[in-house]
Amino acid sequence: MKISLAKIAEKVGGEVKGDCDKTICGAAPFEKATSDDITYAGGAKFLKRVCETGAGAVIVPLNWPAVSDDPLSVGTDAGQRTMNYLLVENPQVAFVKVLEFFCPSSTPKQGISPNACIGKGFESGEDISVGHFVAIGNDVNIGDRVTLCPNSVIGDNVVIGSDVRIYPNVTILDRCRIGSRVTIHSGTVIGSDGFGFAPDGKKYRKIPHTGIVQIDDDVEIGAGNTIDRATFGKTWIKSGVKTDNLVHIAHNVTVGENTVLVAQVGISGSVTIGRNATFAGQVGVAGHLTIGNDVTVGPQAGVAKSVPDGEVVSGTPEMPHQLWLRVQRIIPRLPEIKKKLAELERKLDTLS
Repeated sequence: MKISLAKIAEKVGGEVKGDCDKTICGAAPFEKATSDDITYAGGAKFLKRVCETGAGAVIVPLNWPAVSDDPLSVGTDAGQRTMNYLLVENPQVAFVKVLEFFCPSSTPKQGISPNACIGKGFESGEDISVGHFVAIGNDVNIGDRVTLCPNSVIGDNVVIGSDVRIYPNVTILDRCRIGSRVTIHSGTVIGSDGFGFAPDGKKYRKIPHTGIVQIDDDVEIGAGNTIDRATFGKTWIKSGVKTDNLVHIAHNVTVGENTVLVAQVGISGSVTIGRNATFAGQVGVAGHLTIGNDVTVGPQAGVAKSVPDGEVVSGTPEMPHQLWLRVQRIIPRLPEIKKKLAELERKLDTLS
């Protein structure tokens, strides 16, 4: 596939500095791009090294000073060469749009496989794709352009919106609700029972979980997630949420709009998370807490109490990130500090 730099600029809403007629044949990483490729330099680390890339064009920030200073000619070991820039508001987003053009997602074959097993009362919209060995329960309703990949299981009374893609081996259990433009990756289970048992002497009696999971529009769920149904009511994943692989969300959790949960995050039951929060890898959150809007939680943090809006916390138990950085600097010095304290104690004993 070939396209001029000017046409790419039209697609991403950018401005060309250099050769508008330059032909671009693909998109590639900064270090591996060739003269036929376009790449991007969104941060200072790559902008400082922009002359090192072999790319035929580089997507850069609209307000990058170097473009106005000396936009086109750079020196390399092989001599002078001309650089072509595409100036945009957000280089990473623009590069994603370019990738979507050069590497479009596969279009599944429409229709229902003869190997699928479909219950009674099934209703669907137009242009659906149901793969081999998909099992669909009774009274299921799905919208337009829904793809159910092989071996996925859809329980009774499930409702799925339009433009949804369910990858292989996904299980969505009874009565759960999935919005539109949702992607759920392989191996994920939506609507499993929450972990709830009532002590009965030395035994435990299972607590029935009668609620559902509701996933709103524009959500992407990674591979191997488990999202438990509520004891009563719903576990609620609000619009725009993105989860990485191996994330666990327990019963009655609410995850606010456009929140990001990175790999191996574990959220205990009845936690409420606000909008635009970010949880780094392996964060654990204790039950019945409230995490505010715009909160950032650092990697491997253990959150034991509620966190107000806008806080950045790290560590176990969680603490303000700047304090955690100070603590981390002290920890390697603890043996030395202990030795000095012991010496001070001996001197004090001598004086007394």
